[in-house]
Amino acid sequence: MKVVWERETATVRDVYEALLERRKVAYTTVMTMMKILEQKKYLKKDASDRAFVYRPAQPKGKVIGEMVREFIDRVFNGSAEPLLVHLVNDNDLSPEDLAEIARIRRKP
Repeated sequence: MKVVWERETATVRDVYEALLERRKVAYTTVMTMMKILEQKKYLKKDASDRAFVYRPAQPKGKVIGEMVREFIDRVFNGSAEPLLVHLVNDNDLSPEDLAEIARIRRKP
C-alpha cells in the first residue's frame, strides 16, 4: 500500500521493483498481495496496455484504521489494550508522550 500511496498509481511490476530495493521478494507474492488488497477494496485496478494499474480505493487514514482494527480483532480478540500495553512498554515513551496519549484519549 505504501508504494501505491506514494506513487498514486502503480503496476505490480512497479511495486515489485520498489520492494526489491529494500528486500528480496517474489513477483508472484506481490501480485497475490495486491489481488488481496483489491478484494478487500483497498485498491482499485484499471486495465492499461498490458498490465493492470492499481490506485488507492479509499483514503489512507481509513485503510490504516481498518487494517489496525482487523489486526486487533485477529490477534487480540478485539481488545486493543494488550496492543497498547505492549507498545507503551517496548517503545520507551517519555512522560510527555504518555501525557499526549492520555489527552487524545480524553477527547470526545
